[in-house]
Amino acid sequence: MNVEQTALPGVLVLEPRVFGDDRGFFFESWNDRTFTDAVGAQVTFVQDNHSRSATGVVRGLHYQLPPSAQGKLVRCGRGAVWDVAVDIRTGSATFGQWVAAELSADNHRQLWIPPGFAHGFVALTDTADLLYKASGFYDPDTDRSIAWDDPDIGIDWPLQGAPILSDKDAAAPRLADAEVFPPEPDSDPSSSRPGASQP
Repeated sequence: MNVEQTALPGVLVLEPRVFGDDRGFFFESWNDRTFTDAVGAQVTFVQDNHSRSATGVVRGLHYQLPPSAQGKLVRCGRGAVWDVAVDIRTGSATFGQWVAAELSADNHRQLWIPPGFAHGFVALTDTADLLYKASGFYDPDTDRSIAWDDPDIGIDWPLQGAPILSDKDAAAPRLADAEVFPPEPDSDPSSSRPGASQP
């Protein structure tokens, strides 16, 4: 597996080894030992999710607060998506910054988004199936979202025309008004500054 660091420490692009021939292909989409080596920590996944979206659908930016925070290992099983992670950890040097990666059924890439980051994506194809493993169960009491188009974050979405949004996502607050992750011990909240990061 090829592991690519992003501009947000902890957020990784993972590219599995794919064995293909004229019959099709085979690859390991999940291997606990390989994943633990890649992220440097043992992660227990408790839930698998599958969403289907049409072109121009934007979902996000979603996250859950502690004690129900989720890490997500995301891949696209059909079509293609542009997948985004935003640092929402108070006191982080990269607070409010984002990275993105194109995930598709053809490139087999996966994005690891640890707890402390909001997640969203836009579907790039007529049909896009997003599959992701979550390290925490869904908890409506801690479920939160941030506006996909918050200018303080400044995500450069690859959209042609207006996005298709759920009512929940359309009404999501900006980062400045959202509940976010509390400071880590010994962190300096004054160091946090929203802004775009180079993906």
